[in-house]
Amino acid sequence: MSLASPCPDLTAMDGYAHDWALVDVETSGLVARRDRVLSVAVVTVGRDGEQTGEFSTLLDPGCDPGPVDVHGLTAERLRGAPTFDQVAEHIGAMLRDRVLVAHNAQFDYDFLAHEFARARMWLPVSQRLCTLALNRQVDPPTADMKLGTLAAHYGVPQRHAHDALDDTRVLAGILRASLREAARLALPLPFVSCPPRAESQFTPQPPKTPCAYRNPGRLVPGGALRQGMKVAITGETARARAELVGRGVAAGLNMMGSVSHHTSVLVGNESATGSAKARRAAAEGVPVIDEDTFLHLLNAVEAGSPHQSPGAAPAVPAPRQAESAPIKSGDRPLAGHRVLILGGAHAEAADARTRVVELGGSAAVNLSRSVTDVVVLSGGENDRRMPRITELGLSVHDVLWLADPATTASTADAVEAKAPATSVGAAAPLVLPRGGVIDLPAPAGPWHVTASWAPREHFEVDVVAFVLDEDEQVTFDEDFVFYGAPENPGGTVHLLTNGPAEQTVTVDVVSLPPSSHRVVIAAAVDGGLSFGDVGALQVSAAPGESAAPLARATLDAATSERTLVLAELYRRGPLWRFRAVGQGYGHGLDALARGYGVDIAD
Repeated sequence: MSLASPCPDLTAMDGYAHDWALVDVETSGLVARRDRVLSVAVVTVGRDGEQTGEFSTLLDPGCDPGPVDVHGLTAERLRGAPTFDQVAEHIGAMLRDRVLVAHNAQFDYDFLAHEFARARMWLPVSQRLCTLALNRQVDPPTADMKLGTLAAHYGVPQRHAHDALDDTRVLAGILRASLREAARLALPLPFVSCPPRAESQFTPQPPKTPCAYRNPGRLVPGGALRQGMKVAITGETARARAELVGRGVAAGLNMMGSVSHHTSVLVGNESATGSAKARRAAAEGVPVIDEDTFLHLLNAVEAGSPHQSPGAAPAVPAPRQAESAPIKSGDRPLAGHRVLILGGAHAEAADARTRVVELGGSAAVNLSRSVTDVVVLSGGENDRRMPRITELGLSVHDVLWLADPATTASTADAVEAKAPATSVGAAAPLVLPRGGVIDLPAPAGPWHVTASWAPREHFEVDVVAFVLDEDEQVTFDEDFVFYGAPENPGGTVHLLTNGPAEQTVTVDVVSLPPSSHRVVIAAAVDGGLSFGDVGALQVSAAPGESAAPLARATLDAATSERTLVLAELYRRGPLWRFRAVGQGYGHGLDALARGYGVDIAD
């Protein structure tokens, strides 16, 4: 297939020319550690943008093919196809020494990594690029970021949606057009490093069932165990650890693998007095009982209080509405504007972005196609993006413009000029102030909460999530989702790393158990850095991976803080709500996690 297009040769675009391997997989489900690849296609593209190779095949997964209505791959069609291990070597040769590219690349990468692990091989990919993340940075005037929508926008023909080979050919055209736009905006490419992943990480783990009862607190000396108590075990035991845990779970106790301030009791014999759990229990004042006492107390566990029921779902989706209005008057002179602030001290820039929101506009953290205006504070004229801003013909203002933007005659003209001529009816995201809340309509899939920031060298931002009960505590440590454990046991909350300046937390609110009342999404920086060094962060909520954001907020109140609670999804009766938080803390991520009941090893 020819990849000819009116865009220039990629080799002339310094920093944007690489050897690419574009990939698409069709799968039996959405969970890589459980489901299988049904078909795979790889198209290789050289540094000049020309196709150099192509391969596609159906695969026999050895299991039910799943949603045939989506991918059309019945068991009959797959019968007689090769198994993945039979084609793994050829696929590996096409991927080696190239950047893996996919639309929602972590999905395809995770599935390939699991399939290679099952074949007892390493996935030979050291770097990947997500065209979804790249286009979120470019921000083209489209209703959403679906493959078909972007193909139509960039003029790439699409013949057979959900056909792995055709989707990969379409992706090749989208990649070329997206690279051209990124170069025009001087955007750094959102590469993600892919270190080798050990086989043990791909071993399927049985789901951990949340305890059905609320934590009643500490065991009182001489008192009884109560359902919902958090119980940990340490050291050598006369009976098998699995037996003790199983009997505790059967009695309605919440058997934990660690000790925190919220642990009700630690079970340990005399030989375990020097263990790390015992030391932590002593520091936190957690009572300790021996194994025989625990077994005796199991005979008379008192009834606990079940988690509160969230209630029935509403018949009609809740309307979008803000709980706190950002503007006291009806005047919104910056409605429809997306404003980028350049330069200034952190506090000055934060005040300017706050003013933009007060005036009804949206504050951008990066240059993109949707930016309509630029405000230059002290030193901003030296920003590396200024030459591109001039080339793009954006309206540039000084800080006085924010005092009364309605008097600037060019403002309305600028917005009209930047209006997306090819837009297909996308609704602008609702701009939330810090603390702003909206009711979420019932989604067709998981909600995607994406945090992004301006790329900077020499620091990393880690986005994490905590799944909390009505007592603001995790049910178990595994409900702390972070880079090293990117999925909670039920698979309802997942962390996606989309690039060095963007990470997404997906939350399947429909499948969360009744014990889960809130999902807190936070960020942290390491070392001697703070969020004053990071600058503004943008957080958005979208009802799907490629959907347009329903709401967006810019958070930059933090200065010396090292951790920042970005947003939360929480139950309000039968509804789920989204809140832009923006609360910073001077302590590190370990202290924040312990506050939610997670044990973090020192």
